[in-house]
Amino acid sequence: MSLTTEQIEGPYYIDYELFRKNVVEDCTGIPLLLVLRAVDSATCKPIRNSAVEIWHCDASGIYSGYTQIGNGGGGTPPGTPPSGTPTAPPGGPGGPGGGGGHATSTDDLTWLRGIQMTDHQGFVTFRTVFPGWYTGRAVHIHTKVHTGGSRTSDGYTGGRTCHTGQFYFSEDAVKATEDTAPYSANTVSRVTLDEDSIYPRTGAQGGLLELVYDKRHIERGVIGYLTMAVDPSATNDGQGAPGGAPAPTTSPTPSA
Repeated sequence: MSLTTEQIEGPYYIDYELFRKNVVEDCTGIPLLLVLRAVDSATCKPIRNSAVEIWHCDASGIYSGYTQIGNGGGGTPPGTPPSGTPTAPPGGPGGPGGGGGHATSTDDLTWLRGIQMTDHQGFVTFRTVFPGWYTGRAVHIHTKVHTGGSRTSDGYTGGRTCHTGQFYFSEDAVKATEDTAPYSANTVSRVTLDEDSIYPRTGAQGGLLELVYDKRHIERGVIGYLTMAVDPSATNDGQGAPGGAPAPTTSPTPSA
């Protein structure tokens, strides 16, 4: 079974280890039931008791933990701009659009972030909302799969991050959200899947979700599902360039 494509972590990851199925908190948006399965790419067997983590922006394109940054740098921040600086230069390996680098958080909010342990068939299910869009990127969700460790009272202990990836949505589904509140209030120019600089254009292998929804009434909710084929003994922390290549030596186009 072909490995699911490794992709960059992006600048907005926070290692909260919030074990929960429902990550919505007080966010508004179209309900999304995200059904994920982790399998061993060599044997196709489910990977049990691994930890699958997700994080993504809200309908307005803003990430919890980074609300003062605004809509991917393209929207109006909801408060005073942060005084801190990212841990790496914007546009470089650690900034928006770079490798797996990390921007300095601006708040302690936690919505649309969570982690769960896979069941005996390798499944996890998250209740969330359909993500919005922000400057420079197509609509997406970030993920990590952790193996070799265990859940303790302190979170997930030991092991490794064997997969870092991103999930994507079909253009038809994203277009269907544009006239639905609160997505309709997002005035940032949207990047399509074909225009996105990170999506590898390989369908499910590259993270494209299978979606089920009422084509006339997407506001009623969406089910998204995908099987991730990973190497449970590998280490892929998302700090390289898109596709798992080495980090670029020149600054890429800004997009997170």
